[in-house]
Amino acid sequence: MPRLADFTTLRLGGSASTWIEASSEAAFISALGAADEAGTGVLILGGGSNLVVADEGFDGTVVRVATAGIAPEVDADGHVRVTVAAGENWDTFVAHAVASGWVGVEALAGIPGTVGATPMQNVGAYGQEVGQTIAEVRVWDRRLKGVRTFAADECGFAYRWSRFKADPGRHAVLSVTFTFAVGSLSAPVGYAELARTLDVEVGERAPLEDVRAAVLGLRRGKGMVLDAEDHDTWSAGSFFTNPFVEVAPAGAPAYPQPDGRVKTSAAWLIEHAGFGKGYGNELVSLSTKHTLALTNRGGATTDALLALAREIRDGVAAEFGIGLEPEPVFLGCAL
Repeated sequence: MPRLADFTTLRLGGSASTWIEASSEAAFISALGAADEAGTGVLILGGGSNLVVADEGFDGTVVRVATAGIAPEVDADGHVRVTVAAGENWDTFVAHAVASGWVGVEALAGIPGTVGATPMQNVGAYGQEVGQTIAEVRVWDRRLKGVRTFAADECGFAYRWSRFKADPGRHAVLSVTFTFAVGSLSAPVGYAELARTLDVEVGERAPLEDVRAAVLGLRRGKGMVLDAEDHDTWSAGSFFTNPFVEVAPAGAPAYPQPDGRVKTSAAWLIEHAGFGKGYGNELVSLSTKHTLALTNRGGATTDALLALAREIRDGVAAEFGIGLEPEPVFLGCAL
């Protein structure tokens, strides 16, 4: 039986009781239906990039989504609707979109995982969120036992949030349909660091490929592009979400929100609570490039990773009175 460590970017986690590869929608739905009928726990596995699995493994069924297909259709207004199978690799799809002149996901390059996982937490980076280009999400509803299609405005997209994340385990994504403008220039650049790298002003556009290349460069500099030789990339990406607070600590970044609160930086809080880059030990540590990533240094266990995560979470709470919320999904373990 495969070890989940071999299918997660953290490279941690034991084996599952049952393992099924689903290369078609019919096989995917059948596997879920059989497991649900038997009352067996189910893990729907895509790229394993946002997953923390217990060392003991998973006493249930892993269904690995291996569906494929990208189907574009040009609208009458010149936009293109693209339906993508859930099992397609996300970064490969972004590269395909940029090469095709499809505008709106170029700043989401380098994010590991599958297309089907992106609506779950409304994946975002460098001023873009996937929900900005999603037209609809087609799912297998495990409660109603049928296929449903949700338009974008029914998905409840917000910062790292969606209706699918709010009701975990119910909706298995089958495909995602995007609507893109077509052109050679990006969407307006909405992130200051990316704008500086491109030598443009925030709100200006740049060539699609330039934006993608700049984002990949920035992500590599933070250990956020997968590399088997670089332990700083053996992570689940950003481990904590940026918190929303009434008042940010003095000196901390503060981004005003429509509800009157501000969003501040989890990375800033972690570093100013005394946990700098590389904090940890020979098994697990913060990335040496970015304080938001907890990394496996090659001989880690999930228990060791969680101990470090708790130390950081509790240290930030003690220093600033702010509770950090984890971003990954936990399987057989908890923070």
